[in-house]
Amino acid sequence: MSKSTSREAKAARIRYLLETEGDAVKANTKGFNQGRYDSVAKLESYEELRARAREIKADAIDRLPELLDRVEATVEANGGTVYFADDAADANRYVREVCRDKEAERVVKSKSMTSEEIEVNEFLEEDGVDVVETDLGEWVLQVADEAPSHIVAPAIHKSREGIAELFNETFQPEEKLETAEELTMFARERLLEEIKGADVGMTGANFITADTGTLALVTSEGNARKSAVVPDTHVAVAGVEKVVPSVESLQPFVELIGRSGTGQDITSYISLLTPPVESPVVDFDASDTPLASGENDRDFHLVLIDNGRMAMREDSELKETLYCIRCSACSNVCANFQSVGGHGFGGETYSGGIATGWEAGIEGLDTAAEFNDLCTGCSRCVDACPVNIDIPWINTVVRDRINRGTDHEFDWLVDGLTPDAEEGGLSLQKRFFGNFSTVATVGSALAPLSNWVAGTDLSRRLMESTIGVDARRDLPSFERETLVDWFAARGPRVSPTEAEREAVVYPDVYTNHAMVERGKAAVRALEALGVHVRVPDLPASGRAPLSQGMITTAEEKAHALYAALAEHIDAERDVVVIEPSDLAMFDREYGKFLAPRSQERLSDASYEVMEYVYGLLENGGDPKTLRAPGANDSGVAYHSHCQQRTLGLEGYTEAVLDRLGYDVATSEVECCGMAGSFGYKSEYYELSMDVGSELEAQFSTPETRERRVVASGTSCLEQLDSMLARPSQHPVELVAPERL
Repeated sequence: MSKSTSREAKAARIRYLLETEGDAVKANTKGFNQGRYDSVAKLESYEELRARAREIKADAIDRLPELLDRVEATVEANGGTVYFADDAADANRYVREVCRDKEAERVVKSKSMTSEEIEVNEFLEEDGVDVVETDLGEWVLQVADEAPSHIVAPAIHKSREGIAELFNETFQPEEKLETAEELTMFARERLLEEIKGADVGMTGANFITADTGTLALVTSEGNARKSAVVPDTHVAVAGVEKVVPSVESLQPFVELIGRSGTGQDITSYISLLTPPVESPVVDFDASDTPLASGENDRDFHLVLIDNGRMAMREDSELKETLYCIRCSACSNVCANFQSVGGHGFGGETYSGGIATGWEAGIEGLDTAAEFNDLCTGCSRCVDACPVNIDIPWINTVVRDRINRGTDHEFDWLVDGLTPDAEEGGLSLQKRFFGNFSTVATVGSALAPLSNWVAGTDLSRRLMESTIGVDARRDLPSFERETLVDWFAARGPRVSPTEAEREAVVYPDVYTNHAMVERGKAAVRALEALGVHVRVPDLPASGRAPLSQGMITTAEEKAHALYAALAEHIDAERDVVVIEPSDLAMFDREYGKFLAPRSQERLSDASYEVMEYVYGLLENGGDPKTLRAPGANDSGVAYHSHCQQRTLGLEGYTEAVLDRLGYDVATSEVECCGMAGSFGYKSEYYELSMDVGSELEAQFSTPETRERRVVASGTSCLEQLDSMLARPSQHPVELVAPERL
């Protein structure tokens, strides 16, 4: 299959999911996400709990061999059996042996994603065992013969109406099922009968404590407990990473997991079982016999599965994946996941942002490659994750490995001839977008001819068929005079002796070559507030190659930029950054590339431009030197950049605009959908527009449609220009004096 055909197939798959599952997934994930915001806001110790949870998981993974030995001894002392399975086949063989020994005809299951991973249902069914899922969502999918689309709410893609239609067609009830209550009661009664007649109960475990052998099960329906205690044989299947040191270790996770996953202060059922449990086995055929008179002859088997996890533990980049508590917060907060769900943004078992790490470690890079590009690196998932996993970095590392592991037919055409530091194997699409600083430099040097050539129908068709730039997307228009050239010719308007502060305005790739006016506005605004400004010719930040998984190239650029900025930082000049994604890179990813002290110095010296303007005003700057709204100003519709929100900086723009007298309506949308090169790629264009449609709607209401549109990020501005009839601009262009 050619690349263009492959892109068309991926676009068609995404289009199908948007049409068939998108509405249900979006409504439910947004509901969970809002619930998380509301719930954690009430928790004063939220950040302390996150830090404690991460500390416990990090310690547990570091001491995993010791804890596994301990939990084995504890469970066996309790009367149970522990089996360590190397892989899925090994685990399935053991579970089958248990079922054969019990002559089991029916197994009821609950709360076990790891059993999804090893596909134990199919394995047992080949042996003639009737396997019944008892969690409502899992059972719905078993009846529908569909795969889960969410790690906590597996049937999140199905509507109530769809489930009613499924149940009515499948079970032919005497009266049609319609309401949620009717559907739930129907399922409850059927599943209770399945549980009563089961020979073996199988569960997973959210956590397993090494000191007592206790299983912690967090559920919404309680069938996990029934599955564990009604049959006389209980098999718990879990990954080795689920072991934590002690019962006391559970405290922060109990506080966090419900809030993070479904937005509940606490989930409906938190069951702590130390199997084999001591309660007598219920004999449903002897309803008159007191329960206490029943037998207590129980078997318990704990199957702890490696299946790639111990190798992940030794992998410094994937290791953090094992901290995951499977809460789904990274899925619920992700704009792309909200549109397509786990059937698009997921692998064999796991879905959402953290799924790349799981699937790469357990299934391999080929599986991870199917959906890895859907992570745009916006980093909102980092703040959402209750154990603070750097999920975007895991996705970037896996993307880099996928790039390196791919053999391309035409590598010989580009090896040694490209401006990046990558080896062969990189797709032309990723190499094009990863080298955008070079593209922009050439584009400016040849403008306006370059803009005319790029805009011809022939060029657009070629770009779409070769590197996958969607022809429906407007291309950036390069300026012949860059920001650096303009400033060199113009010179500063405030001398060092007149100024109280000196600042370097960082000429990022887009500001320097395409959106030059916002760079000029930043210079004028700072000078109006008495700052001596410099605009030196500086290297690109490395954001573009990093977004394509070109880590070696991004690291080279990070070192080059820091070397160029070090002299300015030594001279105590501030670094003012217009593009939020570059500032976020200084603050976060440069920590992976630079010496700690270097990264700290750069991060401490750097400011987002409206944050900097706010600081100047707060320290005596005269707001009258900036542009205030006119008498008939229609107000401002403002959208902040996702990285700006993650850094907690969006409030500065609102504060500056408010202080100058602008009437500001801020979008509640967290993502515009563009995400750098993502929205340009033909396979993701429709997804990008779907994500952006909510922002378009918010800025098209009677209350906002006459307002001037401002946005902080390059991508946001491009997306807004493509969706709205009126133009957008950076907020610094709004407030900067027209001349200085």
